[in-house]
Parts: sequence; C-alpha cells; structure tokens
Amino acid sequence: MKIALISPKGPLYHHRGGIFKKSLRYTPLTLTTLASLVPESMKAEIKIYDEGIEDIPDNLDVDLVGMTVITGSAPRAYHLSKKFRKKGIPVVFGGPHVTLAPEDAAPHADSIVQGYAEDIWPELLNDFIFNKLKPAYIQAPDLSLADRPFPRRDMLDAKKFLTTHVFEATRGCIHRCDFCVVPFAWGTTPYQKPVDQIVADIKQHWAKRIIFIDLNIIADKDYAAELFEALIPLNLKWYGLSTTLLIKDKQLLKLAAESGCAGLLMGFESITPDNLKISRKGFNSPEDYGDVVSSLHEHNITLQACFTFGMDHDMPDIFMETAKMAIKMNIDLPRFAIVTPFPGTSLYHRIESEGRITTRDWELYDGQHVVFQPRNMTPEELLIGHESAWKYTYSFSGMWKRILGSGIQIPISILANIGYRFYANHLHSYYNCDWITGFKPPISPKKAEAA
Repeated sequence: MKIALISPKGPLYHHRGGIFKKSLRYTPLTLTTLASLVPESMKAEIKIYDEGIEDIPDNLDVDLVGMTVITGSAPRAYHLSKKFRKKGIPVVFGGPHVTLAPEDAAPHADSIVQGYAEDIWPELLNDFIFNKLKPAYIQAPDLSLADRPFPRRDMLDAKKFLTTHVFEATRGCIHRCDFCVVPFAWGTTPYQKPVDQIVADIKQHWAKRIIFIDLNIIADKDYAAELFEALIPLNLKWYGLSTTLLIKDKQLLKLAAESGCAGLLMGFESITPDNLKISRKGFNSPEDYGDVVSSLHEHNITLQACFTFGMDHDMPDIFMETAKMAIKMNIDLPRFAIVTPFPGTSLYHRIESEGRITTRDWELYDGQHVVFQPRNMTPEELLIGHESAWKYTYSFSGMWKRILGSGIQIPISILANIGYRFYANHLHSYYNCDWITGFKPPISPKKAEAA
C-alpha cells in the first residue's frame, strides 16, 4: 500500500512567495506522527509532503491520501482532494478544522477523522485495506499518549527547516479562552506523555536546543515540575509555550530556568482588562505584564508575547498603545494578530449570532485578515492598525530599544528580530482582502504614531 501524507499550504505558509521562510519554520509533528502510527505489518510505502517547503508531484502515485487541515488551509485541502478523487485516489481529512467543523469538511473527503488520531488512524487504515472505510472516525475519550512510537522525523528534509528537534510532552489546555480552538476541539483535560518516554525521544537526537510545541506546558504544574527536573541532566536549551501564570509560581519558574528554558511564548492578548474578561482570559492582568517580562529576564528567559487586535473593547488607538507598551517593557519578540473567530469556537458562535461574520472564505482565517465586523472600528482600520503595530515595533529604533533593554541572549534576539522585521515589512504583500471596499495601503509607523 502506498500512502501520501500532506500538509496543504495556506497564504502565509508556502515556499513560493509565502511569508514564513526557512528562518522562521520548524518541522511539524503531525505528519511524522501519523507516519509512525502506520502498522509495520502493512508494509506501507509512505511519503510526506509539506507544501510549506515543497510542491506535491502532479503524478502522485498512491493508494490513499491523508491530509491535516487547519481552517486557513481548508480551501487548498478541498482543491487538492477534488483533484485526487477525480483520479480515483481516496482522501482522508483530519486536523483542527475537521474536528471543529466536520460538516464543512466531510463533503470534500472519503472519510474524516475527528480528534487525535493515535487509535483512529491504524483502525482506519485496516478498514481501508478491507474496503470498509467509514465516512467518519471519532476519537474515543480514553485516549492515552503513553507507549506510542516516536515521530518519523527522518522523513522530512532537515535542510529545509530551522530545526527538526521538535518535541511534545502534552496536548490540550485547562483554560477555555473563547477564541482558542483547543478547548472546543479537544476539551480541557490535558493529555500527557510519560516523562521517561519524552526523555528517551530527546536522547535519540542529543540536540543542544529543542522546541516543545505544547500549547501550555504548565497546565499541570506537578507534571511540569517532573518534566523540568528530568530535563536538567540533559544540559540543553528549550523553548516552549506557557501562560503568564508561570510567574505566580516562583519555584516552578526557577525550576524551568534550571531545566534549560531559554524562551517562552505567552499570550498576553490585550492590554484592556475588559477584553480579557470577555475572552475568558481573566487570569491575565495588564498591570502585571511588566513583572512577567522582568521575571523571565531575571531567569535569562526570552519572551515572545502575543497580542490580539479587534476584540470588542478595542478602540482605534489600541494599536500604537500596545506597540509602545511592548517596546517600553522590553519584550524580546512582540507578536500581533487579528482576532479570528474560528468555526466551532465560542467566539465564532457569539459573533455569528450578532450577524458580524463578513466572510467564510476559510483561507482568510489565518490571524492576519479581518473576517468580521469589529465593534468599535471599521475592518479597514483594524487591518491597517494591525500592520502599523508590526512596523512600529520592528522599526530599527523599536528593535534596538527592546533588545538592549532586555540585555539577554542578544545574538539570538537580533536574528529573531530581523526575521520578524522582514515579516512586518512584507505582510501587506500577502493580504487578500479585496472584499473590503476601498482598501488602502497601510500607513507608515511615523504617520500612525502622529495620528
């Protein structure tokens, strides 16, 4: 049996003209994990195609195609599926968009997978072999991540990525932020891999720097502490994602630093308390953001802080206020996004009930386009303001103030900031918002500041 596993491209993630070049990409785990789950007894020939780094061959000769689909890549996935199915190749969809909006994805595939695929994928393949493929497969609630095969990282071309040393300890998050797909797709009970198995996976590679893609690595603090303690003897540097609640636990923060934590991504989301309250992220406190940054820097941990624009309490002055605060607080890598009501989330249902969804072109659901009517500004103001924040924050003066103000990991910080400066200054080239009447090019950071 020949199987092709595909990650379809989106407007921001493809190698021909996409924003994210090699310098900002690391290997995904989804396809390599699926490859590892194919039973050896099937003697399958497996090919992986990530359209972020390569084209899919026109003459693809396989028996089955599996695609992982996020909302932004759904139109591309549907297009590819139509082409493959026309040639008589069955197609299976899985991923966040399929789990959140199965009714949207199902008509475009022979079968869909809702939820995590550890148990479903082998079952599906067996059914396929015996011509008993079901229209849908749904994850059982008793899923365990223990004793699973290691991802087949060797199946991706390491030369085309920043790093292949990407690992996962947990999945899920205990919080229910209304804009996040995770609690609505997979619930709020974290799934955890046994710590000794994570360490064994890492030891296969002996990398000096690794990335954990866990959405909230401290969701279970006892588990996080066990993991951090196990990482200490490995003498490595790691980067991951956490909530700001890590700062409230000084002992855990210290342990994270001792384990080699060199950088964290945290969702600050907004500098407006009412926005945090309505989005169910009230555990964030804008008045504490400065302490979060300084506490991390005291432990030599860099911060990538994410801010989201377009929430209901945002006014037109929010963009420059946020950008200036990011510089003042010496955030190593500020990151900005436009709030996106992904289908299936609480945010989507609320905005849809208010009649404010303006397009269901899923390709625009990427955190960089405006797909709804903001409450206190026009879609055009939101789009332009978002880009002005990027450009202002990553102006040379803004970059140097933050880098020198932080004073930690300066060489790496300079490289990362230059990468994001490129992104900030090319973002407008990838907008596809012709549906916004009278769209104008974004104004310059200086004009934005003066305004």
